[in-house]
Amino acid sequence: ENNTGYLEFVGKKKEKTDVIEAENQDRRLVYGAIAKQQGTTAAVVGQRRALQIADNAKPGEWLQDAGGKWVQK
Repeated sequence: ENNTGYLEFVGKKKEKTDVIEAENQDRRLVYGAIAKQQGTTAAVVGQRRALQIADNAKPGEWLQDAGGKWVQK
């Protein structure tokens, strides 16, 4: 999970890109709908969701911190 609320590959290995792209497209739609309801932007909604995802991540999952560095929880 990157710091904007989307899935992103870490490293050179890229498998199932179609699944990742489909999930990110769904997230764009959801973030846009939530943003419209809340009177904000999809980018803000994505950043908030990234924080929630990080809080709920399991040990060993890769996350991107606010500075863009990839770390394992």
